[in-house]
Amino acid sequence: MRHLVKALLAFCMLTGAQSVAADPGDQAVTGDALRKAETRGLRGVSQARLDSLLSEPSAKTNVSFSRSWLDSQPKAKGGAHWKCLSEALYFEARGETVKGQFAVAEVIMNRVRSARFPDNVCGVINQGTGRKYQCQFTYTCDGNPETIHEPRAFDRVSKVARTVLDGRAPDLTKGATHYHTTAVRPRWSRVYTKTAAIGVHVFYRHTFRTASN
Repeated sequence: MRHLVKALLAFCMLTGAQSVAADPGDQAVTGDALRKAETRGLRGVSQARLDSLLSEPSAKTNVSFSRSWLDSQPKAKGGAHWKCLSEALYFEARGETVKGQFAVAEVIMNRVRSARFPDNVCGVINQGTGRKYQCQFTYTCDGNPETIHEPRAFDRVSKVARTVLDGRAPDLTKGATHYHTTAVRPRWSRVYTKTAAIGVHVFYRHTFRTASN
């Protein structure tokens, strides 16, 4: 029953479908009509996004935002998306606090879950890569080789990536999908909703407007 409820909620969120009256006396609304409407809405949703919506949340474990905690974790490993996330954290946030690194990783995962961005980690990180500086994460299109010069720092951020991908990290940014360093103030920061400030990064999510505001 829980999965059914979540599936219906996912349908409503992803398709923007209008609510349907649940009056038992309304004979115009049938189970068959609802199934057809749900099928139409879910047809355009990728399997990866459906899996993320329908899966049970992983149990959280005690995570300490410290280098000593990371050093105590087993060596991280994984597939292509783990590697993409590890590299993004290395080039984007290796000089951040451990908590800041977790927050940056969370933004990437929030983008994966958002219909506004690609539905996988590598897709999110490499979005827009092709032309110099025309990308979401500058290191992927700045023209410089992506070389790991600090293996110990990479080892640590790879553990952050593994922890986040495993669903073990607590929420830090309240749904943020954007961030910038405190050294700059991009134009979009004036209209997006600020959700957190951690280390040298400030975090934001889209500001959604409706006809009533």
